[in-house]
Amino acid sequence: MQNSSPSPPPLSPPSFLSTPTALSIKDPKALLSIILVSSLFALLLFLSSSSPSSFSSSSSSPHSIPDPYLFPTRQAHRIVYHDNNSSDPIPPSIAYLLSGSKGDLGRILRLLYATYHPRNQYLLHLDRSASDSEREKLALKVQSLPIFRAAQNVHVIGKADFVYPTGSSGISFTLHGASILLRLSPIWDWFISLSVSDYPLVTQDDLLHIMSFLPKDLNFVNHSSYIGWRESRRLKPIIVDPGLYLSQKTEMFYAAQKRVLPSAYRLFTGSSFGILSRNFIEFCVVGTDNLPRTVLMYFSNTPSALSNYFPTILCNSYQFNKTVINHNLLYANFDTPSRKKPQPISSDDYDVMIHHGAAFATGFRLDDPMLDRIDRDVLKRGRGKVVPGGWCLGGFGNDTCSVWGDADILRPGPGVRGLEKLMVGLLSNGSFRSHQCIYE
Repeated sequence: MQNSSPSPPPLSPPSFLSTPTALSIKDPKALLSIILVSSLFALLLFLSSSSPSSFSSSSSSPHSIPDPYLFPTRQAHRIVYHDNNSSDPIPPSIAYLLSGSKGDLGRILRLLYATYHPRNQYLLHLDRSASDSEREKLALKVQSLPIFRAAQNVHVIGKADFVYPTGSSGISFTLHGASILLRLSPIWDWFISLSVSDYPLVTQDDLLHIMSFLPKDLNFVNHSSYIGWRESRRLKPIIVDPGLYLSQKTEMFYAAQKRVLPSAYRLFTGSSFGILSRNFIEFCVVGTDNLPRTVLMYFSNTPSALSNYFPTILCNSYQFNKTVINHNLLYANFDTPSRKKPQPISSDDYDVMIHHGAAFATGFRLDDPMLDRIDRDVLKRGRGKVVPGGWCLGGFGNDTCSVWGDADILRPGPGVRGLEKLMVGLLSNGSFRSHQCIYE
């Protein structure tokens, strides 16, 4: 068994664009021109997002291979005899896109430790409001952990994006991260994007164990064709997202004009969080069907674009509209049904949240004491340590994962029962098809 590997050379600092001058728009023709140009730019940014120069690999060197003790079945010239009596399938792999902003270095590292498993892939992103030194510290911290170097599955984006909570820059960033992860590894099965306000409610051994029994083409996405108030506030308004063309944070620009809803396809709304299959991500990024690009152009100047983009593509595609589960496995605190955004989670929500059965929760604040409780009671994770799993061979305590073995070995804990119960309910014959891309 092995627990260290040579450190790669230091990363070079990421580069940034210079700040353009502010724009003053008075002529309506100039306004429409800018809107059209920004739409085209969003598409060009999407098409060019898979450039290998846009990210830095922070846990491996280009010519090294993962530790054979972690992945014995991947090694060449070696025969591995599997237990023929075992009924457990091979665990899947999840590609995580973890994102934060200025001052979120500690939070994104904590999220990485809480979601870490050697089988997965991780891409870390601190947006453009964070300093170069923060990104460099993040990369150096990733390089310093022996397990990250051994598994070679943690990477840091060097050329950051600017992501606004509204507008289409969120779509651009998500597709950018997904395209990089497609290049980094050919074997992951699902894609999950998490921000520093999100946190897992189960261990990765629990999640991978449950997901290993599911078809790998399933997509877990909240969706509804009922538009309601969103039509006038989120879909018809025309905006220009400065995250697509400015290097500093500015106010979102709203046009006075409104537009009609599309008739070539049906709009679906949902949540910005989802668990998406690799097949669907490939369909959106490199597929030959033009639907993802057509929908991208429509949402490029729309508020709340990310929460509508993936549900609309899934439910308008004959290839994928039968693969959708109308639940994203995320717990969010909507204290009233009319709330547009989830409320911060408080200690009063803890029991409901844990017994909900979701894999993740959102709404955590900086240094939230709830996270310490989840680490202690659910994840069994020590401060500054990754979550122990079946691959950890060390003794009990803080050094449990300082010695490692086969990453295919999973040891689900008690938390797997709630997720299993939720999954069984979602996939039962009475609810699976009846909540799938329904026109309301």
